[in-house]
Amino acid sequence: MAVLAPPVAAVRAVVRRALTGLPGDGPVLVACSGGADSLALAAAVAFVAPRAGRPAGLITVDHGLQAGSAGRAAAVARWAVGVGLDPVEAVAVTVAGRPGGPEAAARDARYQALAAAARRHGAAALLLGHTRDDQAETVLLALARGAGPRGLAGMPPCRDLDGVPLLRPLLDVTREQTRSACAALGLTPWEDPHNADPSYARARVRADVLPVLVGALGEAVLDNLARTARLVAADTAALDELAAVALTEARSGAGDGLSTGALAALPAAVRTRVLHAWARELGASPAALSHRHVAALDALVTDWHGQGATALPGGLRVARRDGRLRPVD
Repeated sequence: MAVLAPPVAAVRAVVRRALTGLPGDGPVLVACSGGADSLALAAAVAFVAPRAGRPAGLITVDHGLQAGSAGRAAAVARWAVGVGLDPVEAVAVTVAGRPGGPEAAARDARYQALAAAARRHGAAALLLGHTRDDQAETVLLALARGAGPRGLAGMPPCRDLDGVPLLRPLLDVTREQTRSACAALGLTPWEDPHNADPSYARARVRADVLPVLVGALGEAVLDNLARTARLVAADTAALDELAAVALTEARSGAGDGLSTGALAALPAAVRTRVLHAWARELGASPAALSHRHVAALDALVTDWHGQGATALPGGLRVARRDGRLRPVD
């Protein structure tokens, strides 16, 4: 009997864990670009899902940003059909004209396409191939942006995408393991040239920053960065729960808006979360709502000296009136 290569076993093990206990009988869908990470994930799902009694399919997204991208997407789809995945779709998206930089625009288009596919097929979950290395890069980029705890929490292993669980089962698997798994299975991954393009911050972190850190601090630095994300994510989730309760309590009393007295009594870490959540409820775009906006709202509570209304994204304005923060015209 052939011995199963350890990297293949490692990827299958995390996939098996991710599929355990999923609700309903809908298929799981793998988002696959054809790169080593998502290809190793798709191969593992094709092996594990049928044995777990779960249908499994694949979605590959053609961003149309490189010559031959449609052909590559079609090749990934043909491979997926060949290994028994069903349903399989190659979806073309338009990136040009979307807000944000090229990375953000491509990501936005990709996630919209994946969410639409999940709805079409009644998916029980959508699986992405982000690895431990991707998580370490995410934490470093968040540090560089001064993103705070929410950014340092990195990519969650599970989150909701338009009502469908979005799972990242490979966050405890290394990029080297996915490459080795592909090699052991005789798969040839596609090497995305964007991953080596120094105009992208993530590519510079991958090519220049992480090797220096590993050289100076040892290979364990990647595990430590990923573990930091898990620890901060747990703390952030607890603070978010406290903030949800505090937001309800701050609404109590006469009139609309939030009580500045109730807000002032909160620890800063909870109060700023309350203000952030409330600003989003008012209609401020999450992408445009920054630390500066929340700090200005916080000043209406903790540094009140008669200042005027605070401007929020989307043309919103908030002022302090009669001991409450209120939206104003």
